Amino acid sequence: MCNPKIKSAHSVAQIDGRPVLQPACNRIAALESRQPPKKCAQKPVAILDHLEAKIPARTTQNMKHDELVVALKPAPAAVRENPKRTIASPLLSAKKEKASLMQAQRKMKTAHYGRSATSKLQGKVVPLDSSIDGVIINRQEEKRCSFITPNSDPLYVAYHDEEWGVPVHDDKMLFELLVLTSAQVGSDWTSILKKRNNIRAAFAGFDAEKVAKFTERQMASASVECGLDLGRVRAVVDNANRILEVRRDFGSFDQYVWGFVNHKALVTDYKFGRKIPAKTSKSDAISKDMVRRSFRLVGPTVVHSFMQAAGLTNDHLVSCHRHGHCSFFSTTAATTIY
Repeated sequence: MCNPKIKSAHSVAQIDGRPVLQPACNRIAALESRQPPKKCAQKPVAILDHLEAKIPARTTQNMKHDELVVALKPAPAAVRENPKRTIASPLLSAKKEKASLMQAQRKMKTAHYGRSATSKLQGKVVPLDSSIDGVIINRQEEKRCSFITPNSDPLYVAYHDEEWGVPVHDDKMLFELLVLTSAQVGSDWTSILKKRNNIRAAFAGFDAEKVAKFTERQMASASVECGLDLGRVRAVVDNANRILEVRRDFGSFDQYVWGFVNHKALVTDYKFGRKIPAKTSKSDAISKDMVRRSFRLVGPTVVHSFMQAAGLTNDHLVSCHRHGHCSFFSTTAATTIY
């Protein structure tokens, strides 16, 4: 529709020198003199007055004119897009600081893992102190095999540090270790070590000649004293008779047992406790020969445990402080005795 304010519906325009009638609303833009629209000049004071009305009176009273102008300036485009960036949250900064601190602590633990004794382990294992040339050595600070834990019994820890893996060449001690390893089947070393003195007294100090002559009454008494089944006691008496036969053939039980390893202890290099086998081809070979000689309770697993206890094989982990000691003992024993 045309503008109703225009008085005449048509106006005259000239094109190529000819007058042309046309509606007033369809005037040719090219023929009109266009001028850019003038911007409304509004005083800044009026804007301030308009915006000041939106701010509480108690705020504007404490602000100067320049400060009010700065406060009423529009926010930048980046702030308008993300309003959360306008205020730095103290809670967020605290979380970031805590996360960085935890990351630094993890890096520190990783860097020092295994280099120093952990405070958690202190006081849980009874230290076995020994003095060499006046110098006291605290074994609590030394690393042991993985099966020795902070909750291990001090008696078991002492057995690991002083006996396990050390080469044994005494017939009575070899007989004792054979009995202990067979007795711990279905039990554990800690329980057997606690009854060790009773077992030793019940079997006459493991003198094979005396044990071989045990009567039924003595075997029943030994069963009660050491808390072993009567069948196991009978097996010990039978093994004492087999040891006497071995002595007649080889001169000693020591010569017979160590002959399987050529009178030199086997040294292994296990890094993890789970790698230590329950039996080996060598223990299987010894077990078969002992069974052939009518020994009892001498399966491959029992024989392998006996080899570890008697030092025929050094199964201490390479990280254990006893690994090098037992290897040294096996070398010196082989050179001095044989």
